[in-house]
Amino acid sequence: MGRYLARRLLQAVVVLWAAFTVSFAVLYVLPGDPVAIMAGAGTQSSTTDPAQLAALRHQYGLDQPLAVQYWDKLVDALHGDLGRSVVNGSPVSTIIKQNLPATLQLTLLALAFAVLFGSAIALCATYTRARWLRQFLLTLPAAGVSLPSFWVGLMLLQLFSFRLHVFPAFGNNGVRSLVLPALTLAVASSAVIAQLLAKSMDNVLSEPYIETARAKGASRLRIHFRHALRNAAAPALTILGVTFGELITNAVITETVFSRTGLGSVTAQAVQAENIPVVQGVVIVSAVAFVLVNLAVDLVYPLLDPRIVTAGAAR
Repeated sequence: MGRYLARRLLQAVVVLWAAFTVSFAVLYVLPGDPVAIMAGAGTQSSTTDPAQLAALRHQYGLDQPLAVQYWDKLVDALHGDLGRSVVNGSPVSTIIKQNLPATLQLTLLALAFAVLFGSAIALCATYTRARWLRQFLLTLPAAGVSLPSFWVGLMLLQLFSFRLHVFPAFGNNGVRSLVLPALTLAVASSAVIAQLLAKSMDNVLSEPYIETARAKGASRLRIHFRHALRNAAAPALTILGVTFGELITNAVITETVFSRTGLGSVTAQAVQAENIPVVQGVVIVSAVAFVLVNLAVDLVYPLLDPRIVTAGAAR
């Protein structure tokens, strides 16, 4: 178990380092001068004094060789310093700290909805004996994947906000304002979970030990939820880490549709203003969240199947 945990922790560190390196490389080869944006208060100005630009470059270390800039930023990031916004000079860590809770609440609720709806569809489709109901339920994931998030959000707004007046349309006003954005995010993710879990359940239900359980007189309900679900859940559990990362990414669109403040809206504004430190800070924080969720999933694996740890120790 110790080797298993050490290997997973090492993988997490490598992923975080790779995310930082790629974001640094990509953002710093993009066109645009962050120092000119800083001097022009968010707009690139060609009338800025060259001496002022040189002073700002020196102040922020942008006159150093690229390797030196990379090392300095890596060390600062390890100490929790993600730099300052080139638009208003605010610490990036402060900007993220102010907006992260709203996006985290939205993402976690969307993940809960995705797991709930996806699991319900898959379990009902594989349990029912009505062929028409099974076919109908299995067509829902394909439809969910094909629907654009912004269209789903607009339809939910039209129905539940403007017509039925059940949920607020915009803003960050309490739990009720989270429901529609979370449902918008959850549609595509629940479809993926449903597809994977349904296929896994079908494979497990055809295993010989399931026939043995039937021969011993176990009920369909017991076989389905006690014997089959535990073994079928591992492949579906794998996708949760990726799903969480996709939910954070899609929050940019969803928070824009529902006029919510959060990391999504901050990212959209930072990209538009070429605010490199903020974009890189959001990428790093998103990578940390992605790694933590995947690490939690890896720690749950041995509870579902202890052979995973045994196989890892054998290698």
